[in-house]
Amino acid sequence: MLITISRQYLAGAAGVAERIAGQLDWTVVDDAFIEGVAEKSGYSPEDVQSLEESVPSFLERFAQSSALSFPEFLVSTPSAMEEPDAVKLAHVTKEFVEELGGRDRIVMVGRAAAAILARDQDALHVRLVASHAYRVRLAMAEHGVAEAEATAIVNERDTSRERYHKEMYGRDWADPVNYHLVLNTELLGIDGAGDLVVARARALGW
Repeated sequence: MLITISRQYLAGAAGVAERIAGQLDWTVVDDAFIEGVAEKSGYSPEDVQSLEESVPSFLERFAQSSALSFPEFLVSTPSAMEEPDAVKLAHVTKEFVEELGGRDRIVMVGRAAAAILARDQDALHVRLVASHAYRVRLAMAEHGVAEAEATAIVNERDTSRERYHKEMYGRDWADPVNYHLVLNTELLGIDGAGDLVVARARALGW
């Protein structure tokens, strides 16, 4: 039994996860992802955090493929043959999520867990959303920036997560069909959204 939470940036995933775990007496796996992936990959937790749910740029992917197809063009850049950091971390993250998927009574936040564990019969997949304007206001407060910069931050984070799901798993991050519940935390509130997930979990006998 496990619950995965996919979320738009600043849609309140941490609070909802804590609410769910507190009501069900389960364990939240959020920062533990970073620590676990760092340990398995050899990267520092800071590196893992910076590459969270990101995909290699076009130039990185071009360099990787060209190193194999046209090595004579890349004699001076042997590092281009190495797997891009984002790809390596995506593989390690997938393995770690699959390992955690074998455990019980946990709430997993982010890291494309819903995509990786899509076939798991004992999983409840939740997506959290809120209006763009609402999340921009939260970003302004959290980062201490003006509206234009906050808008850019929200857009970049959402776009990165969308690309990560699409390029790594061939999955539409925003498609509601991929989730059991899609909840608007702006309208429901953190506790309201969490309580709906708990109600569904209990209805399943969890």
